[in-house]
Amino acid sequence: MRNVLLATTALTLLTAPAMAQDHGPVTGSLGYTQLDGDDGDLGAITGRIGYDFTRNFGVEGEASVGVKDGEVMFGGVNTTLEHEYDAAIYGVAKLPVSENFELFGRVGYGTTEVKASTAGFAATEDGESLNYGVGANYFFDGRNGIRADWTRRDFQEDNGGELDTYGVSYVRRF
Repeated sequence: MRNVLLATTALTLLTAPAMAQDHGPVTGSLGYTQLDGDDGDLGAITGRIGYDFTRNFGVEGEASVGVKDGEVMFGGVNTTLEHEYDAAIYGVAKLPVSENFELFGRVGYGTTEVKASTAGFAATEDGESLNYGVGANYFFDGRNGIRADWTRRDFQEDNGGELDTYGVSYVRRF
């Protein structure tokens, strides 16, 4: 019982600065992400949910579903690339510049699945990645705003590779 009380007290102390703001510690966003890789460019709809432990530190999770396919040539054959999904979790550090504008950096871990198809044949490839990036949030009225971000996905498998993502989203503080 003592451990439960200590943990509750510690959590309260960590979240107290965030609760003192005119908004809650939870944010959500929905927007478009462009995925730029060596093998092609794809597009996705991305949703995020975040929790701020303090004004400067938090976590966020994201998930994306592909909406724009890419066309590439492999061995002289036209091939379609489809972004199936991705999901990631991040630690986020924020730097408030003003009441309505903040910069952030994030580091996390994710998974991505892409499907390639050509001439009736299809193959799916997934990969785990270490992710890192930067961005900014601008809030029009303290609760509603826009987000722009860049994230690099550094894939860890044998074939490795990197993928850069660029996103623009509507963001809401709750």
